[in-house]
Amino acid sequence: MDPVPRATLVTDRGIRGNANQGGRRQVTLLQEEAWDEVMAELGASISPASRRANFLVRGVDLADSEGRVVIIGSCRIRVMGETVPCSRMDDALPGLQEAMVPRWRGGAYGVVVTGGTIQVGDQVQLEEPAPTPAGPGDEPRLEPNTPDDVPEHP
Repeated sequence: MDPVPRATLVTDRGIRGNANQGGRRQVTLLQEEAWDEVMAELGASISPASRRANFLVRGVDLADSEGRVVIIGSCRIRVMGETVPCSRMDDALPGLQEAMVPRWRGGAYGVVVTGGTIQVGDQVQLEEPAPTPAGPGDEPRLEPNTPDDVPEHP
């Protein structure tokens, strides 16, 4: 992957000019802190570009983030799943594939929900999850009083 200072994300498509357009894997994200952990464990120091992810982000924990939204600048990316490291990782560094398996250290992939232009240095955050909707029968409702609930009258 060739680093660039900015990229344009297109809603429901992915990165403008990228071969992978549409589908569930429009962009890939790698967490810098996770990469640093892996490098420390392996006693190595290779470029995160070896992971071949589209974006390197810092300050957000991508582990178990499926369904959540990553906000980069004004753009929003819904995480669809974990990017499972492939055997090509070991071509870059022996043992890299296995070291990236725990805690989503291989990154995440997702779809562009809100497009726009992002650039190096943009703020990154993980949107708080929406409250879980109540299931059938869990709707708030007024319950009838039972004999134990009825106050005694003098």
